[in-house]
Amino acid sequence: MDWQAWLEAVQFWGPVIVVVGSAVTAAGHALLTRETPSSAFGWIGVSLLFPPVGPLLYYAFGVNRVRIRARRLDRASRHGLGAHRPGPSAELRDYRGLIKARRRGLAAAGDRLSAWPVVAGNEIQVLNNGEQAYPPMLEAIESARSFVYLTTYIFETNRIGQRFIDALAGAAARGVDVRVLIDGVGEWYALPGKRPVALLEAAGVRTARFLPPRLWPPALRLNLRNHRKILVTDAGIAFTGGMNIGDRHMAQGKHGVADMHFRLAGPIVRQIEAVFLSDWAFATAEQTRVSARDLPALGSAGCRSIENGPTRDFETLSTLLLTAVSSAHRRVTIVTPYFLPSQALVGALQAAALRGLNVSIVMPGRNNLPFVAWAARHGLDELLSCGARVYFQPPPFAHSKLFIIDDDYALVGSPNIDPRSLRLNFELAVEIYDETTVETLLAHVDGLIEASSQYTQQQLAARGFLARLRDSFFWLFSPYF
Repeated sequence: MDWQAWLEAVQFWGPVIVVVGSAVTAAGHALLTRETPSSAFGWIGVSLLFPPVGPLLYYAFGVNRVRIRARRLDRASRHGLGAHRPGPSAELRDYRGLIKARRRGLAAAGDRLSAWPVVAGNEIQVLNNGEQAYPPMLEAIESARSFVYLTTYIFETNRIGQRFIDALAGAAARGVDVRVLIDGVGEWYALPGKRPVALLEAAGVRTARFLPPRLWPPALRLNLRNHRKILVTDAGIAFTGGMNIGDRHMAQGKHGVADMHFRLAGPIVRQIEAVFLSDWAFATAEQTRVSARDLPALGSAGCRSIENGPTRDFETLSTLLLTAVSSAHRRVTIVTPYFLPSQALVGALQAAALRGLNVSIVMPGRNNLPFVAWAARHGLDELLSCGARVYFQPPPFAHSKLFIIDDDYALVGSPNIDPRSLRLNFELAVEIYDETTVETLLAHVDGLIEASSQYTQQQLAARGFLARLRDSFFWLFSPYF
């Protein structure tokens, strides 16, 4: 045997086999596991056409190791709250006396999509912008005696952020169990040298990062973000909605952002507490049971928390939105900063508009992500042609998220109407079955519409060639935004 020739063959063909094998393996894995043809086709193309970079990209971004990890984690924090395993075989609850007959089908869908039941007796306060939201949040932290749990995507370390750091540090100094969970990518919105985790830890506050990217061992995971906003204290109060923590949410500021947040009191708070503890366990492997003390009924609203994220075997929020639209009788109202709906949701909204319902979509006229706004504009013709109405709000940039059906159902929280929120991010929404709260939200939306400009099919058609080309180009990549 010519050992020299054999060695040369190994040196030549070995790398070829490794590169080709990795590309084929990545393509095969994508074919078997991706949830949509477009996603599978995209990753197969990247893996086969660009070895060895393509398979490495697929390994970093295409494999849902989060779902694998979550399946192995016992979410003990849910125990004792009537939680169950979601799915088509989940038991349906009897909501007679709590939910109107026309909405019980939607509630039944929620029973099979969520681990939680609808609970009665909740009080809801709508908070507009940081001017209304931050003072009661800080007050809740300062008055806590047992625990404070906080989750946020972005925690800026400017004036508002420092006020929260001081309040959290003060609570920790009093012996309160303070835990702060910050997204591992959202943390980088803060100024270099002033990362919130470092400042909070220096102040004696327990913190954790959610899926922080790292080079070694490789864990980039840039797409799988915790976008939830949660504050819960032992006083039986929870806050959730669209607001991060920082000066930008002071709408009166130079670069202010308009947004909505919600103060909740009543039994729903225990579900939100459990969501935080589940996320904390996911990030730290530290299990904590939810508070044992029952919370009294304080209001008239029926509520349920809806968790969404890549750990689920099905797209919870997407399915819930479709079910909600199909249950509408008079109007469907959507307020969102980013509107990139799935084709299924577009079809449901088209059907609702053709049935004669008032389908209204309210978006910011000035977006902080222009390419998302361009992509959204491309897809509006399908809705406008069926009679849906589209409105663009005047500045400042509006970050509010509302989904309202008729006059008795609302879905509020952190999700946007885009692929990132509905498929990749960890999100928290709260169902609200309550005419009084929905009336308040509709009055707010009607005010937004009155101040907005309606966008017509004629305006869409009047775009110049370059604008249409730009919008179409970015729409092409909208599944990846």
